[in-house]
Formats: sequence, C-alpha cells, structure tokens
Amino acid sequence: MEIIKAVLFGIVEGITEWLPVSSTGHMILLDEFVKLKGSADFVNVFLVVIQLGAIFAVVLQFWNQLFPFQFKDKNRPVIEMEKMILWGKILLACIPAAVIGILFDDVFEAMFYHAVPVAIALIVFGIAFIVIERWNKGKRPRMKTVEDLTISAVLIIGVFQLIAAIFPGTSRSGATIVGALLIGVSRKAASEFTFFLAVPVMLGASLLKVLQYGFAFSGSELLVLAVGMITAFLVSIVVIRFLMDYIKKHDFQAFGWYRIVLGIIVLLCSMAGVIQV
Repeated sequence: MEIIKAVLFGIVEGITEWLPVSSTGHMILLDEFVKLKGSADFVNVFLVVIQLGAIFAVVLQFWNQLFPFQFKDKNRPVIEMEKMILWGKILLACIPAAVIGILFDDVFEAMFYHAVPVAIALIVFGIAFIVIERWNKGKRPRMKTVEDLTISAVLIIGVFQLIAAIFPGTSRSGATIVGALLIGVSRKAASEFTFFLAVPVMLGASLLKVLQYGFAFSGSELLVLAVGMITAFLVSIVVIRFLMDYIKKHDFQAFGWYRIVLGIIVLLCSMAGVIQV
C-alpha cells in the first residue's frame, strides 16, 4: 500500500509542479485522503525530495539548452558563453527566494502552511492569470526567448518566485509565469525560464530537507522515496511536453479558473472540517 501511495504522490507532483496550479494545494488535499505511514518528519522530507524526480525530467528535456560544455575537441571541452550567461540569470533570479527561504522557511511554514492561506493564494493568483492574460491580449511580447531576458526582468521574476516561497498555494511556476507575463515575456520564454529556475531551487530545497533529517532513512523509506521520485520523473516528462505544446495555441486563463475552483474547494473542505491542516 505504501508503494501505491508513493505512486499517487509522484503522479500529483509530476503534474502540479509544472502546471501553474500549485502542487502544495493538491498535496494538502491528497494528504488528507492518502496518508503515508512514517513519522511527520519523514513525510515532510518525502514531499520535498520527490521533486528531484521532476527536476531530472527538466534536465533531460532541456539538456541542450542548459548544458554549457560541448566536447567538440576530444582533448578539451568548449564552453558556450550564451549558456553560461543563462545560468547566471537563473542563479540571479534564485537569490531572493534562496536567502529568505534558508532564513525563514520554518517560520513561513508554521504561519502559512494551512488550508485557508493556501486557498486564498490559489484564488488570488488564479484571478491574476485571468486579468493579466486579458490585459496582454493582442500585445506583442517584448522578450520572446529566454536569451532576451534582461537583468531587471530576471530580478522581477525572482521577486515573484520569492512570493511563492513565502505563501504556499501561490505555486512557484504560477508566480514566476505571472511575473514574467506582466513585464512582457512571451508564454514560451516564461514557461521555459520557470522550468530552469526549478533546477537549483528544488535541488537546494531537497538537500536542505535531507540534511535536516540526517540521512537516517530505513530501507522501506528509501524504497518509498525512490518510487515517488521515479513516478514524478516519468509524469513530468509528459506534462512538460504537454504544457509547451499547449501554450502554442492557448493562454493560461484555463489554469486561472482551475485555481479559483480548487481554492474554493479547499476553503469549503476546511470549513466542513474535512481538512485539518
């Protein structure tokens, strides 16, 4: 049963991590009905570390865009400066969330990791998606590719990622995409940069959780973690491809409406006592 539960969590993680619908909101609902066995500390580690599977999917999908070393000469690699600049932008955008997250992660989790704040964040950013997409309708994006992103644009996107780090339910991908669209970035570039940002953010978050836990995993816990990560990896590959195809013909308004509906469901479940978080 624990393996089946790990598969379910991996599926939900793989879908909701990349679609701008909040993995936190979905995990809260799933955790109410599918309880993993083990200590609360292990469950917290599991919910973060399975994100590594999703990260490996990004690295695989965008390897050619992210890997800066080309082995054209067998004796020495050639460094592609455009990709090094891209990594500089990625790390710059991650600084606000990384600093604040390391210092105040436990504080924010205690304050806002509850059903009502999560539901409010779901609804607010759902409305933001709808409003911004309608405001942008007919406008040509000023930055069409990830390479077009300016330093100021990267910093603004980093601030929006910080908002997601503070308020669970905002959705990291949702917040960064909203921020990018707001300043004139194309949907394709906004989505790709969001995927790229996830690599250092989730690697850092997973490492931090594992260090806090102390590597004290039993054999069964390691098995559950592995199953969750592999499932998240496989599902993420499909979801990333779906999203990149979807945005070629559609905007993000559908995800905005979905977030609003989910937020209302979370609020109603909280009021009915179904959710105790």
